[in-house]
Amino acid sequence: MKFGVVLFVALIGFFSGHSYSSEQDPVNEIVSQVTKLDNPQLADSAAFVSHDLSPWGMYLAADVIVKTVMIGLLLASIVCWGIFIAKLIYLNKSKREGRALLVKLLNSHNLKMAEQGLTQEPSTAKLLIQACLHELILSSNNATTSDALKERVAARLDRVKAELSADMNKGTGVLATIGSVAPFVGLFGTVWGIMNSFISIAKTQTTNLAVVAPGIAEALLATALGLVAAIPAVVMYNYFSRSITAYKSQLLDTVTVIMTILSRDLSAKDSQAKPLEQLIDYQQIKAAGK
Repeated sequence: MKFGVVLFVALIGFFSGHSYSSEQDPVNEIVSQVTKLDNPQLADSAAFVSHDLSPWGMYLAADVIVKTVMIGLLLASIVCWGIFIAKLIYLNKSKREGRALLVKLLNSHNLKMAEQGLTQEPSTAKLLIQACLHELILSSNNATTSDALKERVAARLDRVKAELSADMNKGTGVLATIGSVAPFVGLFGTVWGIMNSFISIAKTQTTNLAVVAPGIAEALLATALGLVAAIPAVVMYNYFSRSITAYKSQLLDTVTVIMTILSRDLSAKDSQAKPLEQLIDYQQIKAAGK
């Protein structure tokens, strides 16, 4: 029967004298329709193959809500990498300058030597010694005691250290937020896309997976992008948490050294101060150190 229909249409086309292109050939069209009627699964497979299943093709074919989710997740990923690069450079620079200042302070016998050892280049750690010197200038206008001066300098240094720590923590909250929220945003896009796929099943009245698989693949791409944004953000946040903790410890060491130098200077001006040999057996300690 099928062969008879095809032969009949071919004879009509031959006698009519019309030329058809391969896309407009009625014989091919009738054969295709008959094939679809005889084998609907083959037709569904052809429809599945016709979809562009590359990431870009799935993005173009996705629903507008899913597209918005994908764009948002890509922007979040770009923000994460921007924060990571900028903060990594800033943190490493601050730690390097802090180590250099700490070495200079450890080799300084008094605050005057510490001030002379400072470079003209701006530095975050240098704010600590500058805060100490500024407090000494302000306290020089009035009479004071050693204990009161130490308290004021310690308070200023603690405030500066807290400000430097807070400044170094900027941006890490964004990484934590993206790392925790991005998977759920991607999941929302996936749920929305799968919902649309089930709606298309109801409209087409077919349960063949080849019909709805492209829509499900497009929806799952949103979850994949959510993980692409979230996983690096969590790794970056954990890295900066450890590095900033080490930076805070370095600032605390610097504050301790500054207070030690200040105490040494105050002891040198104290009328009740005594030579070290009268307080401890310095010669024995010096010999043991050698």
